[in-house]
Amino acid sequence: MTHFRSRPPQPPQRPRGPRPERPYEERILHSEQHAQNTLPIGAARPPSYATRPGPPPPMLPRLPVTPHKPRPGVPLWLIAGVALGVSTVFAGVFALILGVSMVNGDSILPGVRVGGVSVGGLSVIEAEERLTRQWPVVLLQDRATDRQWQIEPARIGLIIDPAASAARAFGYGRVSGDAVSGIIGTSVTPVLTFDPEIARSGLASLADQITQPAVDAQIALVGGRVQALPARDGRAVDIESTAALIASDPVGWLEHGEIPMKMVALAPAITDAAPMVAAAEALLANPLTIDVYDPRTGGISQWTAAPQSWAGWLRAESDPGAPGGLRLSLEDGALRGFLAQGEARLESDQYIDVDAVVERVQAAIGQRSSRVTARIYHRDRQRVVLPGETIISIAYDEGVPYPWIQQANGGIQLVNAGQAITIPSVDHFMPFEPVPGKRIIVSLSQQRVWVYENGAVKWEWPASTGIASSPTWPGIYQVISHVPNAYAGNWNLWMPNFMGVYQPIPGADFTNGFHGFPTRGGGQILWENSLGTRVTYGCILLSNTNIQQLYDWAEDGVVVEIRA
Repeated sequence: MTHFRSRPPQPPQRPRGPRPERPYEERILHSEQHAQNTLPIGAARPPSYATRPGPPPPMLPRLPVTPHKPRPGVPLWLIAGVALGVSTVFAGVFALILGVSMVNGDSILPGVRVGGVSVGGLSVIEAEERLTRQWPVVLLQDRATDRQWQIEPARIGLIIDPAASAARAFGYGRVSGDAVSGIIGTSVTPVLTFDPEIARSGLASLADQITQPAVDAQIALVGGRVQALPARDGRAVDIESTAALIASDPVGWLEHGEIPMKMVALAPAITDAAPMVAAAEALLANPLTIDVYDPRTGGISQWTAAPQSWAGWLRAESDPGAPGGLRLSLEDGALRGFLAQGEARLESDQYIDVDAVVERVQAAIGQRSSRVTARIYHRDRQRVVLPGETIISIAYDEGVPYPWIQQANGGIQLVNAGQAITIPSVDHFMPFEPVPGKRIIVSLSQQRVWVYENGAVKWEWPASTGIASSPTWPGIYQVISHVPNAYAGNWNLWMPNFMGVYQPIPGADFTNGFHGFPTRGGGQILWENSLGTRVTYGCILLSNTNIQQLYDWAEDGVVVEIRA
């Protein structure tokens, strides 16, 4: 086997040819140099020209050398420009291919929005669902006060059609608009309808939130002195004008997202409260006082508020019937809070009619008075029957005619020990507003009557009450009627100056009360000599002189307390 050793690569050979003839002087010099460098082996190097004796050889002239010019390169800006151009071409081709694929696809172009909702890349159905769920709210603005309210477009009549809007978005770049904008980014106008009636209704629903009521000129206690406070205009939405504004460009306002409402000014009813300053100062010279009267006991307690406390409740109100067209009143919430604090101190079965007291206080303030009377009411109570008690004994102890207890407990006839029964309150026998300064007390055991006025005894008289078979029942009652000459058909009696006090039986057409000596049969006077003993059929007998005085003095509502 023959092995060939490959030769290492050789440098390229210069093409052969005749050598150029060198100048004579160069040949002589080259020969001498060659002779100097070529020595026999072992021979000593001859001395150089510098060491040779004799003059040095003549210097040959140096040939001129032409400088070599560098080859010019390619500018960097040109390279960058070419690279950018190539990349742009490639990007354009890629975008064209991508755009064609998107336009021919089933999705909305990626840069498309409907109003403020992005639907790019979604199918028509997906876009419709998103538009149904995610449409942004609209801001209703009162720009003068920098207030605004969020509301759904549909509540102010801007009713968006999600299906049609999604279809319009899908058509962008296919049916209308250019595909490049649809890819890069663009907004499509939503499809909507405007209902002015819904707009009015939606604005009306926000009216309470939007409205700033006008503030009347008022009075206040400042630094211990009553001063007049200036009035202030209010603001309210002009529903008709705002609805018309929305109707002028529904799509534009929807896309803008902010609607400046049309507002109207509200004028205060009272522009100057200065005339009420003197009246307020007179009122605030005294505390606000509620005399709380309990007709059951006859006691009076007082709820008071110091001037510095209730001065802040004082208001001036427009009243055409009042002098100067103004009257004073108290702020309702503050007054009710004050009454609630007082009511919390009452017993569990007691309460006041807050509405009635508020009305009474306001009337008093309007008449420049700071003192009123309030009545305590009583709820029905529960009582547990003790061993040996009966309905009649319980009724006598409680001061309630026993038929009323029967009625309050479903018509029961008997009671058992441990049984809980309802005791009607004294209010069942007081249909009239009680008169706090007057009270009549009847004693069954002493057969006497005491008449009180402003806490002092005015009269004291002997009296006669009912016999055992038709007794006068103890309890707290009041004068409920005045009859100059009443007739009792059961006993064929005419009773002069009759004052009704209570009905022994609920709903019955007869009443026990006060009267003078009765007559029967056309003129027979009964019981003239029986005062001080039980002789009547349940009424309270007084002499004709005394009953006349009482009849004229005691108006309906005066409390009558009959004691055992």
